[in-house]
Amino acid sequence: MYHHHSGNAVQQAAGSAAGVLDRANADGDTILFQRCTWCGTAMYHRLLCPSCQGSDLRTERSEGAGTVRHATVVHRNTPAARNVSLVEMAEGFVVRGRVMGPLIGIHSGDRVRLSTVKDPVRGEPVFQLVDEPYRAWH
Repeated sequence: MYHHHSGNAVQQAAGSAAGVLDRANADGDTILFQRCTWCGTAMYHRLLCPSCQGSDLRTERSEGAGTVRHATVVHRNTPAARNVSLVEMAEGFVVRGRVMGPLIGIHSGDRVRLSTVKDPVRGEPVFQLVDEPYRAWH
């Protein structure tokens, strides 16, 4: 769930609630996520566990590997077309971000790794393709 407000409400709320991650502590090449201490469910920026509704969430650091679950090209509110992807991380949570590369070359199932670059405008993570799949035009 993403809400685009000026001033980023998630950053404003950081530190005021125990379950909210503080993005200021994350460097550009890591993703911090939460894991429920009761049921073990991994999630990204939640106040309560989506499985058991528990509020005892511990912050962990992702290894950065994931798989594109959905990729789309967005043309509105941007000077040029851009990629927006949902990436399922190896730890089991899903995060929205951008995959670098040709827009037509990003597909569901592609393996990605977190880049050291971070989207300067949206603050979303940026990923790079792990291996270029061979897709020949015959």
